[in-house]
Amino acid sequence: MPRRCSVCDHAARDEIDRALISGEPFRNIAERFAGLTAASIHRHRHGHLTAAVRHAREAEDVQRGATLLDQVRALHARTLRLLAKAEAEDDAPTALRALREARAGLELLAKLLGELDTAPTVTVSLGTEWASLRTAILRALEPFPDARSAVAQAIARSADAS
Repeated sequence: MPRRCSVCDHAARDEIDRALISGEPFRNIAERFAGLTAASIHRHRHGHLTAAVRHAREAEDVQRGATLLDQVRALHARTLRLLAKAEAEDDAPTALRALREARAGLELLAKLLGELDTAPTVTVSLGTEWASLRTAILRALEPFPDARSAVAQAIARSADAS
C-alpha cells in the first residue's frame, strides 16, 4: 500500500501550500516545518498541488494584468486632463508635450489590449534578380513544355494579382 503524502497530512498544510504557491524554495519550506524534506515537498508540489498552483498563478497574472491596465488607463486620463488644462491656458509647448504623452499612452493601451499589431513587416524587392531568376526557371523547363506553360501562367497570375 502506498505511503500517504507527509505534506498532505501535515498540520500546517495550508501554510505550506501558500509557501509553494508564492514560489518559496522547497528547502526553505522544509527547514520551517518539522518532519518534512525538500523531496517530500517537491513530490507534494508536483503530485498534489500542480493544478492548484497553476490556477493560482494564472489568477495572479490576470490580476497583475488588470492592475497594470488600470494604472495605464489612470495615467492616460491624467495626461488628457493636463492636455486640456494646457490648451485652456493657451500653453502650446505644454500642450504639445501632453499630446505626445497622450499618443504614447494610447499606443500602450492598444498594445496591452491586443488592438495594435506590432509585428514587423518585411518588404522584399527582387527587381532585376527576379527577372533573371524567372528567365532561368523558364529556360530550365524548356524540355518540359507542359510544366513550363503552367509555371509561366502562374507567374503571370501572380504578377497580375500584385
